[in-house]
Amino acid sequence: MDQIWLKHYPPGVNATIDTSVYQSLLELVDEGLAQHADKIAFRLMGCAWTFAQIDEASRRMGAYLQSQGLNRGDRVAVMLPNVPQYAVAVFGILRAGMVVVSVNPSYTAPELGHQLQDSGCAAIVVLENFACTLQAVISRTQVRHVVLATMGDMLGQVKGCLVNHLVRKVRKQVPAFDLPGAVGFNKALELGGAHTFQHAKLGPDDLAVLQYTGGTTGVSKGAMLLHRNVIASVLMAEVWNAPMLAQPPQDKPDQFTFVAALPLYHIFGFAVNLMVGLRLGACNILIPNPRDLPAVFKALENQRFHCFPGVNTLFDGMARHPQFHTVDWSHLRQTVGGGMAVQPTTARLWRDKTAQVICEGYGLSETTAGVTCNPCRPASFSGNIGMPLPSTEVVMLDEDGQVLRVGAIGELAVRGPQVMAGYWQRPDETAKVMTADGFLRTGDIGVMDQRGYIKLIDRKKDMLNVSGFKVYPNEVESVIALMPGVRECGVIGMPDAHSGEAVKLFIVRDQPDLTEQQVRDYCAQHLTGYKRPKVIVFTVKLPKTALGKVLRRALREAIKEPSSEAQYEEVSLAPSA
Repeated sequence: MDQIWLKHYPPGVNATIDTSVYQSLLELVDEGLAQHADKIAFRLMGCAWTFAQIDEASRRMGAYLQSQGLNRGDRVAVMLPNVPQYAVAVFGILRAGMVVVSVNPSYTAPELGHQLQDSGCAAIVVLENFACTLQAVISRTQVRHVVLATMGDMLGQVKGCLVNHLVRKVRKQVPAFDLPGAVGFNKALELGGAHTFQHAKLGPDDLAVLQYTGGTTGVSKGAMLLHRNVIASVLMAEVWNAPMLAQPPQDKPDQFTFVAALPLYHIFGFAVNLMVGLRLGACNILIPNPRDLPAVFKALENQRFHCFPGVNTLFDGMARHPQFHTVDWSHLRQTVGGGMAVQPTTARLWRDKTAQVICEGYGLSETTAGVTCNPCRPASFSGNIGMPLPSTEVVMLDEDGQVLRVGAIGELAVRGPQVMAGYWQRPDETAKVMTADGFLRTGDIGVMDQRGYIKLIDRKKDMLNVSGFKVYPNEVESVIALMPGVRECGVIGMPDAHSGEAVKLFIVRDQPDLTEQQVRDYCAQHLTGYKRPKVIVFTVKLPKTALGKVLRRALREAIKEPSSEAQYEEVSLAPSA
């Protein structure tokens, strides 16, 4: 396909990147830590850490891991929220020549056990809050070294003790655990300081990260991200944002400040906040728990920030919160939405509150985050995911793998230097998604217009077939989400004797008096017959991923289908990690 999008690239954005400037990610990390040594890298709970401090601590962590007999290529898990220990651990692991395996801290024991067993991790850095989960599975894994972190590790002796007391005794957020032989995070740094750090020598095709997929449609798989993949993702983001970077913030011309509310263990936060932040020498305001909105607002009080990467659920929740006005939004220059579709209602509300248009993009674990993005400072919200990033090709494929014409709906496939090497120890699964000519079949259905802008329609696996007609849940959700009284919604398919499948709709109400009949009347006005829900469920919560994406698989598993006569049911769905 002709790369039609290049004709419409924003001024100042190059069409390609050159990943050969770095032989490995270690060079990028070393350069960033040294070049920005005196700048603040992270802020949390009133404390700040420079890149020089992160540099020293990560060297000590790397030396400690090496002193324990871990070797180049060994996998080390990191089970931490957004705290400075995360950066210390990740940079230390990478600089020691090992492989980072990011773990969702809210994983259940079976989920954690699967990831540790599948990856063959030899060590793990884990926050004590989640140590009991590790205890339940560690005997069935290859993990033989445990570094135990606490929330207060890097906050100083007095403040650290106070925070740990609050977490352990007052909030009771540390369940009892027993992990014999575990070494405290600060002790590991102390021990590492007594050893000589051996700087690893790696190449572009060495494995850097095992990024496990969300498992929203099945068993979680480890996407093998090579050093060159991560380098490419960082350089793509830098080139794409060149127009904004060319105009430094007026309040602090020498440094951008990011809000790090995205989980750093997720590929979106890892790539944008951690790695791009390092490349640019940006300061990250760390948010350990973005679901605690009062804590988020408190963390942002009296702070000036310029870039806010996030997801629809976070933007919507913040914009509707009564504490929204307690934050100074006047310095915000870019809001980046990804991880899930940004709803038009959220985009309008965010613009009304901040005067900022959400810049929506798209990526996957398998693509080291970035695939497409809108111009970094869009004039208006379009609802599309933008155009392919530099050095990236995107096509739409039919069921037979043939490239479709522009304007035709098909499966989005991507080829570029950020695309993974494959799934860890799963050649069969790799073969299912990689084409012979190097395109990754994403499983997402989309359409490209004449300018190269892409609109996502839905996940291929979530598509419904109602009486022979294709129904995309995202399309139905987008319509319902615009209805007054609807806070959020989710759509799945259900078996139907007459049409094969039918639409089942879950709604979280924004107005408690919203009725089923009102919803049906609205659907009758805005949706054609076969797209209208047969069953409507009002619920207090929707199961979601840690990033806030609705887990349709969990909806299908958690809710028993009602009888053919039932048209309404009131349920309460437990939130999912």
